Amino acid sequence: MAGTVRVPKEPLDPVSQNKIFCETVRKELRCQRLQTEYAMNPLMTVYTITRKPTSWHDNLEEPADAKFLKLIHHAALEPNKKYTEPQTESQEIGWFSTPLISVNRNDNRLYFPSRSTEITRYMAAMWRLKGMTKDKR
Repeated sequence: MAGTVRVPKEPLDPVSQNKIFCETVRKELRCQRLQTEYAMNPLMTVYTITRKPTSWHDNLEEPADAKFLKLIHHAALEPNKKYTEPQTESQEIGWFSTPLISVNRNDNRLYFPSRSTEITRYMAAMWRLKGMTKDKR
């Protein structure tokens, strides 16, 4: 086969294109089946199937399911309250948010409160005036 010469393919005429299309559709229809029954995934009970708004028997009030409510509230928690350890690498940053030592406000070595000086009071008054002039416009 090393000596064979390839002949470039000619574009297909519309009749051949229609035959290929019909064959493709026939194969797809043979493998497809219409899904008419829907059910919830038993592994993920968080999501439910919505009801039909015009169905009178579906609009009846149902009592709240305690297990479902507990699952919803658990899903809304922060990651460090849900899990005992970080689940991803990016969660490792800030996972332990408690300070390593307690803050002693009398110790000047570790506590640096913000101090108000003459220039900071002046700028605070200037920003307040600037905000007031914007409100009048």
